Amino acid sequence: MSTGALILMVSVWTIVTLITGYFFYRVLTTPKHQEPDSFSENDTQ
Repeated sequence: MSTGALILMVSVWTIVTLITGYFFYRVLTTPKHQEPDSFSENDTQ
């Protein structure tokens, strides 16, 4: 493997790992949405 190919492979791995880590962090830190209680909305009383 040539030096240029090795540098390209390592840089692509680094970029993909950083982007994956960023979005994984965003998923874990996103606040949960409050969902309405469907049972209380269906009450007719």
